[in-house]
Amino acid sequence: GAAAAAETIADVFLCPLEAVRIRAVSDPEFCDGLVDGFGKMLKADGIGGFYAGFLPILAKQVPYTMAKFAVQGSAADAMYASMGKSPKELSDSTNLGVSLGSGVIAGVAAAIISHPADTLLSKINKKGAGGDGPMMSRLMNIAKEVGFVNLCTVGLLPRCVMIGTLTAGQFGIFDTVMNALGASKFHFHDPNEKH
Repeated sequence: GAAAAAETIADVFLCPLEAVRIRAVSDPEFCDGLVDGFGKMLKADGIGGFYAGFLPILAKQVPYTMAKFAVQGSAADAMYASMGKSPKELSDSTNLGVSLGSGVIAGVAAAIISHPADTLLSKINKKGAGGDGPMMSRLMNIAKEVGFVNLCTVGLLPRCVMIGTLTAGQFGIFDTVMNALGASKFHFHDPNEKH
């Protein structure tokens, strides 16, 4: 729940940046940078142009973030359980290996879950994509044009490699910094359970 709420708030700020970035990539002559792109997009499409991809970005980022944290935690717990040890009983390098390994698993899961929405997001911000009308009808038109299988599979392998390695790096850095600061992850426990 907390990951979903935090991601939704972040997406309110991310969406305009993503809209300008995608427009600039799909039409290199559109602008000469982010500031120029914001001005041109505001003039051409109004405020709504910045949020044309808001639903796809939510559909991409919220499941992505939730999956990333849930899967990484479960994968790390399973790795420690398979060794029969807690993180405190293992070396720093072993713990780093668990962080990296569980991060790859989490990144691949998050990439697979969020890929269809990422594909829609990449297309909705291109000028004229999906025809005219409300955002939902444009998204449906794009999904029909692309097809369900292509929406889920085209470009998925490179995305898994990219997100898997990126997420592994994020959790590796996070756990290394936590360890360097002497902090530890908080795990919720049932207060009625005997310890």
